[in-house]
Amino acid sequence: MRRRDFIQKSAAGSAMVLGGLSLSSFANIPDTEGTKRITILHTNDTHSHIDPLAADDPKHPNMGGAARRATLVEQLRAENPNTLLLDAGDIFQGTPYFNYYGGELEFKVMSMMKYDLATMGNHDFDNGIDGFYKQLPHASFDFVSANYDFKNTVLDGIVKPYKIFMVDGINVGIFGLGIQLDGLVDKKLYKETVYLNPIDVAQDMSRILKNDEQCDLVICLSHLGFIYDKDKEKVSDLVLARTTKNIDLIIGGHTHTFLSKPYVAENLEGKEVLVNQVGCYGINLGQIDFYFEKGRKSFKGRTINVG
Repeated sequence: MRRRDFIQKSAAGSAMVLGGLSLSSFANIPDTEGTKRITILHTNDTHSHIDPLAADDPKHPNMGGAARRATLVEQLRAENPNTLLLDAGDIFQGTPYFNYYGGELEFKVMSMMKYDLATMGNHDFDNGIDGFYKQLPHASFDFVSANYDFKNTVLDGIVKPYKIFMVDGINVGIFGLGIQLDGLVDKKLYKETVYLNPIDVAQDMSRILKNDEQCDLVICLSHLGFIYDKDKEKVSDLVLARTTKNIDLIIGGHTHTFLSKPYVAENLEGKEVLVNQVGCYGINLGQIDFYFEKGRKSFKGRTINVG
């Protein structure tokens, strides 16, 4: 299949949004040697869905599937080698693959796709923190979580608060945030893991990455949830975006929110923050392109149906 035909087919029915520029300026984003383009691909809440959904699924028949996602990722990487593939948690639990293999298959499949980084969701503790640790040798990618203190657990020193990637001369700093486990996960599963306030942690992380580490792009991999209508005081991605600064993109999970395009929020300084989440079960793949030119940063994003 020709590249143009593949992209057109993959993007069918997906939405595209431009942030930082007016929509009329979209075609004028420069594609020159002086412009650097960084592509962020992302998933969330795949929940052990290796195969496509069933043909008789009432909402998303025959959608998703790890093989299709791998093909799509490969094509997009070929289009732009300066690409990072990220996941916002809840990799485990949802199909018999997890019940039988305990997460080994999920990590192996993600490693074959060459995921770069992930954070942990509440269901990633479903076989206990020891069960998660046991499967880590099958993951060729790292995990980040800044507000889970693993000091007295087997994950101490293994799951780091953040990681920095140098992509075509652009410093990309990525940190992770997880939801409060108490009430969602049995204490005996997460053991001595200590939950820290995600807003406070995010303020520290974004300051460190932006100022100390001199990152050009700061991304949060969040498993806090997009929004909570019934409990507006509960920490969510939108609350996080509006009460912090220095974060460019929040990639979310947990609430299985299907966004047709990234949501643009304003941070404490009135600057734009992209917030995105692409549903669940590997049905969609998120793509956000950042363009860097002479100190100017712009972006565009779309949600691609996998099927």
